[in-house]
Order: sequence, then C-alpha cells, then structure tokens
Amino acid sequence: MTERFFTVADIAEMLKVAPATVRSLIKSGELEAFLVGKRGEFRVEASKFDAYIEAQHAKHRQSVAGHAAADTDTHIA
Repeated sequence: MTERFFTVADIAEMLKVAPATVRSLIKSGELEAFLVGKRGEFRVEASKFDAYIEAQHAKHRQSVAGHAAADTDTHIA
C-alpha cells in the first residue's frame, strides 16, 4: 500500500536533510502540513509533498533558463 501521509522524519530521510529543516519548510508555508494528536506532530500528505517537489523543480528550471538567457546576452557578436 502506498503511504498517504508522511512524518517529518520520513520527509527528512527522503530529502536527506535534518528534521529541523523540514519543520522550517512547514512553518514557512513552503511545505503544507497539518498537526495530529495531543503532541501536535506534523503530517504531510503525499500529494502535498509531490507538489513541493514539483515546485522545487520548477524553480530550478526557471533559474537555469535565466542563467542561460544571461549567458546569451553577454555573448554579443
């Protein structure tokens, strides 16, 4: 069965970052999550994690395209 929800630890492991980094992404609103239980532990729905990853890919593509355009502009014949 495919997991529907991930813990902070799950996401940290997948991204190879510290759990504190994941909590920071959640608190900043970059990664959408919700609280569960009395201890208020975060859970991230798989589709929200996928959306975060896609957004990061899109940012990277824009950055690469911007650098390519800048390189082209500096090579005037």
